Amino acid sequence: MKIVSSEYKHFIQEIKSKIRSSQIKASLKVNEELLRLYWDLAQMIVAKQAASSWGSNFIETLSKELKREFPSMKGFSTRNLKYMRQWFLFWVDDIEKGQQLVAQSETGLFHIPWGHNIVILTKCETKEEALFYVRKTIENNYSRVVLIHQIESNLYARDGKSINNFSTKLFSYQSDLAKEILKDPYSFDFLTLSERYNEKELEDALTHQMTDFLLELGSGFAFVGKQYQLKVEGDDFFIDLLFYHIKLQCYVVVELKTTKFKPEFAGQLNFYVSAVDGELKSSNDNPTIGILICKSKNDTVVEYALQNIATPIGVSEYELVHALPSEFKSSLPSIEEIEAELEEVKL
Repeated sequence: MKIVSSEYKHFIQEIKSKIRSSQIKASLKVNEELLRLYWDLAQMIVAKQAASSWGSNFIETLSKELKREFPSMKGFSTRNLKYMRQWFLFWVDDIEKGQQLVAQSETGLFHIPWGHNIVILTKCETKEEALFYVRKTIENNYSRVVLIHQIESNLYARDGKSINNFSTKLFSYQSDLAKEILKDPYSFDFLTLSERYNEKELEDALTHQMTDFLLELGSGFAFVGKQYQLKVEGDDFFIDLLFYHIKLQCYVVVELKTTKFKPEFAGQLNFYVSAVDGELKSSNDNPTIGILICKSKNDTVVEYALQNIATPIGVSEYELVHALPSEFKSSLPSIEEIEAELEEVKL
């Protein structure tokens, strides 16, 4: 007899959800137990090396012994044993001091995979930077590839560095999170544009490579539209890029400028943010946030420009790593070139 009732289907979904949850918890538990084993082995190695004179080949000899005794277990190579030792020495002081992020098994060092630990250990220069990436990995569930990208693009130095007025325009709980989603500068190293690119080309390139752009923006951003049309009492306005942020539960208006920041840019973005609040925002949404990303800025000018702005706005720069030589023209003609061609047609 086949059961097809909605109640049965709902029950099956609950069972499946419970199994998946159990699988995830089991996986995390296995990872935690493995890391605690590595920690204990490293602690024993460090203590024995300090107390004995077994020579420089001690770890190599130990590796051979362990691989012979446990042939089905991976992780006992000489290189990995040395990583364990290095990892232990890097974090041991924080563990002994009971540093919360490092020590707690549910949210700390033993909660991220071993491969992630090695990446953080080998690519971070300071303890503060390493802690930052541990926290980001846990919060955003970074894969190893994404973690490497974030470290190599120096997220630590760019995160939350944008000039903004969030503290005065948002409630404290939203302000703190909103500041964290901003970077300065944004790295568009995945783009290749000519030196004469314009704003439409930058916008098109970012939306064409939306996966990379969302990765640079950070977790929580959901893309709504490009050149998003807003109708305000019969007048049409177009937002460069519109997003919705899941964690902040608000719309995010992103405006792109390929020139140095000008005060009038803040006024334009202020209008767009207000219009989204009036035309799109529901009663369940938090206040809309504006992000202006420009080629360069004078920080003092930005601070003055934001002082009397009514809506929450952050201003950042962007940087391009790849640029075609100046002799390669932009794919789109300039306004002046279009006007000149129209004049020739008229003649």
